[in-house]
Amino acid sequence: YSTVHSLEPLPANGPDFGALGEEAEFVEVEPEAKQEILENKDVVVQHVHFDGLGRTKDDIIICEIGDVFKAKNLIEAIEAHVLAAALFNAPLLLGEDALPNGLDVTFEVTELRRLTGSYNTMVGNNEGSMVLGLKLPNLLGRAEKVTFQFSYGTKETSYGLSFFKPRPGNFERNFSVNVYKVTGQFPWSSLRETDRGVSAEYSFPVWKTSHTVKWDGVWRELGCLSRATSFAVRKESGHSLKSSLSHAMVIDSRNSSILPRRGALLKVNQVPRLGRGESHTGARFLYGTPSFNSPAPPACLWKGLHLFYLGGPTSVRGFSMHSVGPQSEGDYLGGEAYWAGGLHLYTPLPFRPGQGGFGELFRTHFFLNAGNLCNLNYGEGPQAHIRKLAECIRWSYGAGIVLRLGNIARLELNYCVPMGVQPGDR
Repeated sequence: YSTVHSLEPLPANGPDFGALGEEAEFVEVEPEAKQEILENKDVVVQHVHFDGLGRTKDDIIICEIGDVFKAKNLIEAIEAHVLAAALFNAPLLLGEDALPNGLDVTFEVTELRRLTGSYNTMVGNNEGSMVLGLKLPNLLGRAEKVTFQFSYGTKETSYGLSFFKPRPGNFERNFSVNVYKVTGQFPWSSLRETDRGVSAEYSFPVWKTSHTVKWDGVWRELGCLSRATSFAVRKESGHSLKSSLSHAMVIDSRNSSILPRRGALLKVNQVPRLGRGESHTGARFLYGTPSFNSPAPPACLWKGLHLFYLGGPTSVRGFSMHSVGPQSEGDYLGGEAYWAGGLHLYTPLPFRPGQGGFGELFRTHFFLNAGNLCNLNYGEGPQAHIRKLAECIRWSYGAGIVLRLGNIARLELNYCVPMGVQPGDR
């Protein structure tokens, strides 16, 4: 702050100025406050410091804070810090350097613990399980992660060990390896399946799409759940080996994966299937298009083929879980091809009870689902396959209430009217 004086004298004789020799009266004028807009001030980030780093390597840090050095003003420097600090849980400290517009940026870092654990219980599929988990984050100092999970249930036991490695500077490009044993029971087929396997996958973005290439090697053991298991299922019991390569592409612009208000989701899955005597150039591709807002039906390997299942709340509502299509003695065998689709309308509750509070977690739900499942004769050609998939379509409609459980899941209570029911469907 500096005082500014006016040297202009007051008029002595009317509009004329007094003589030069006359004494002039100086009047102090209030100056304009000098304000400096720091947000727009040009700066040069000269040094970046990290306090609290231990096992994290310098090269991955530099990739994450590169935008800090590109900042032209203070706002850009802070915004670049916010993006970088999301990884490090670090507040920002700015200090002046020797240059008038130079900045020193200091990140105060708190690294994750070397070992974390979790314990929880799960109840589902007529089984209760105790799940133990261990995680080693940032294992080698470059954001690697090792995860181990062990599940002990009233019926089955499963475990899995995975190693995750991202690419420094681009975490959307990552590689992972998994070793696992998974046991499941499928009462709709009177089948028990135990998978012991190794998988490796690489994920990467291309423009606005996300891609995953995965190889899976599995030793599978199929068994019967009861003495009443049908012969069609029983004869497939035993051990088999499977090696598969798959590719998945996802475009997801939804604002929420549970109850989206805008956006779109597109998933394309491809599994090259090589039969005996087939060359790579003659490989057939299976394309699965899941129903709207629903995962694809599960696939089971029988007779060396991927067989799909249909029916239940994740595909065609109103039908029992995976209880549509070919069956033998009440055991559902799945099909080689399927299609499924749905139209859903979600609206606020009538009369808006609890508006702005607990009532916002609920939605009224109207839906129309349809789909079909069948086996194919590959000697008939694509047109015959399409006609077969268009025959005897199962569909349903209904209404209900949806409760959003955070950003994890949703709970539906629906009244369903199944249509197009075929003999054997449940």
